[in-house]
Amino acid sequence: MDQAMIVKTSSGRVSGIRVENVHAFLGVPFAAPPFGEHRFRPPTPPEPWEGVRPAVEHGPAAPQRPAQDIGLFAPDVFRYGADCLNLDVHTPDPGAAGLPVLVWFHGGAFSVGANSAAWQRGHRFARDGVVCVAVNYRLGFEGFLALDDVPANLGVLDWLAALRWVRANIAAFGGNPADVTIAGQSAGGAAVATLMTMPDAAGLFRRAIVMSGSATLVTSLAEARAQAKELAAVLGVRPVREDFAALPPERLLAEQPPPTTGQLGSLGESVAIKPVVDGQVVPGVPLEAIAAGIGGHLRLLAGNTSQEADVFVRRMVEGIDQGTAREAAEALGFSSDPEPPPAELVARAVTHRLFIRETRLLLRARSAAIAPTYAYEFRWESPLESPAGGGRVGAVHNLDLPFVFDVLDAPGVARTAGHHAPQALAHEMHGAWVRFVRDGDPGWPAGVKRILR
Repeated sequence: MDQAMIVKTSSGRVSGIRVENVHAFLGVPFAAPPFGEHRFRPPTPPEPWEGVRPAVEHGPAAPQRPAQDIGLFAPDVFRYGADCLNLDVHTPDPGAAGLPVLVWFHGGAFSVGANSAAWQRGHRFARDGVVCVAVNYRLGFEGFLALDDVPANLGVLDWLAALRWVRANIAAFGGNPADVTIAGQSAGGAAVATLMTMPDAAGLFRRAIVMSGSATLVTSLAEARAQAKELAAVLGVRPVREDFAALPPERLLAEQPPPTTGQLGSLGESVAIKPVVDGQVVPGVPLEAIAAGIGGHLRLLAGNTSQEADVFVRRMVEGIDQGTAREAAEALGFSSDPEPPPAELVARAVTHRLFIRETRLLLRARSAAIAPTYAYEFRWESPLESPAGGGRVGAVHNLDLPFVFDVLDAPGVARTAGHHAPQALAHEMHGAWVRFVRDGDPGWPAGVKRILR
């Protein structure tokens, strides 16, 4: 890796590195560190700096609990710290002009994750002519706690601040600020669906990609305020900024619930922390707004994997009998003919309820949209057995990421997908996403689901 050229941003100059013949600018701040005087407050611009700031290492992620390693996915260990409102930019050429831009929001149930995740790095989008920006934002209680005297959606305001930074600065990296596509997977996909309906985000992007996401992953202001009050009682403080800002982040993390609750009735029940319908930043439930035509001028690509949660659920319900499995599936609104073995039946029902159903609701809500909607389903199944139990990995949640980013050589892919994952499928998917970002058309007819396997 050799030195990249210097780019001038609105806060100062940055120098990056070369990665596989593209330019990478890593850990670039788009807002001031959200701690100290800025803790539990909306994002503010970063302090300008003199000279040239090195942008050669991934910036810190937001404070979070380490994710449990269950033998699947990339073995990422994220460094976190105060200066967590940063982004990575991969560009073919900072001296170019008018290149399409992809802005990526990582998943992690709004509680874990980082833009530096190995399966989501944008250097091969840059290789193919796209300026790729990956965003860090506040997570967990720091980003979504609804204190009495604090805006309820600080993490959402971080998304907006990042998009405004892109609009103001991306031309200096060769990108076109008028040709931005936002994309995300899992909670990142829910972030994209939410942004599509937010008045403050209007005009900041023109296309959207929702991968394994949801347009219902929000909570009410009343529920969010109640959660904050319960937490304050546990901590022995008032539910106000002054008291919570005096607590170390580690104290809040100790009381923060796991990213997923284990409740399988709906995706909203299974995710403990999420954006808040506050009537202002997030005016309403995104699905309802989309059905009413909000965001209908935006081209959308949306889909999911076919076995998102199967391996995890099979492990949880191992030994269940057929009658109990059938009752559980019926309670989740799922039936299958022929009926698979008990654990498999429940697994399919949960995947359908938590992910496939959410994608279908989003696609159905878009039925009257002005702009076209493109659907896909990822069905390639990993042949490996899960080391944690539950049988074959299959087309599990997250497995489509290294295909979309064309990084089958990234850490952790082989232990999840095996050593012979089809590079041809990665070329197909990555190429489709590049075409959508560049032209608004992934290469198949709108309204027709593309099966990827």
